Amino acid sequence: MPRNLPYSLLSSHLFPPFQIKHTSITSAKVAVNGVHLHYQQTGEGDHAVLLLPGMLGSGETDFGPQLKNLNKKLFTVVAWDPRGYGRSKPPDRDFPVDFFERDAKDAVDLMKALKFKKVSLLGWSDGGITALIAAAKYPSYIHKMVIWGANAYVTDEDSMIYEGIRDVSKWSERTRKPLEALYGYDYFARTCEKWVDGISQFKLLPDGNICRHLLPQVQCPTLIVHGEKDPLVPRFHADFIHEHVKGSRLHLMPEGKHNLHLRFADEFNKLAEDFLQ
Repeated sequence: MPRNLPYSLLSSHLFPPFQIKHTSITSAKVAVNGVHLHYQQTGEGDHAVLLLPGMLGSGETDFGPQLKNLNKKLFTVVAWDPRGYGRSKPPDRDFPVDFFERDAKDAVDLMKALKFKKVSLLGWSDGGITALIAAAKYPSYIHKMVIWGANAYVTDEDSMIYEGIRDVSKWSERTRKPLEALYGYDYFARTCEKWVDGISQFKLLPDGNICRHLLPQVQCPTLIVHGEKDPLVPRFHADFIHEHVKGSRLHLMPEGKHNLHLRFADEFNKLAEDFLQ
């Protein structure tokens, strides 16, 4: 396994949290399904868009350029922290076998609590999996969807990649620091180990299934973006989702890695805005 995998995998977190100026951002918590979920909201458009972060991520750490620069006249943008992540604590994060379904229900119920009648989803990595499940299970509520860095099942190759990031003490300091600042070292390290165990349990299910059985149920227009240099999610995952989500579009970014929406933020934002309109 390449030694620089944790660096590449979590390079999203190498950037400090973006300072968002010259715009109004609401930061609040709302009670949903027995927990208090934290979210940030900006924009005044009629089209509601929910940003779904990846493993260990939060709206603040994972979507700075989107909160700052997505068109605020067209969209009302909400970035949430799933339960146990970011500022949606307590509770501590746990990973029962249905944790993605739980996140999908939390995400939809959060947006309903905020009085949005219909929403589009931008889901990254674990957030992309959550978005796929939400779109399949709540089809009348999801307008459109953009996902990247997501997978519908777990292979032996995936399991090796996950094991390579289990021990956060082996990560580079640059990669570790922002997450340590967000969580404190102990919670960060413990939750990463729990995540590896949580995602690995799908390998024990038939066909390594996470949500592959739900893909044919997705009805909304779907754009799948894939970075061809993504060290965490091999290309075959994007191809599989594209093949099984009816009418979906696949857009490849040759230089994109896992964090393509941060590294190539302007290009990604334009792609997402054009698709959502």
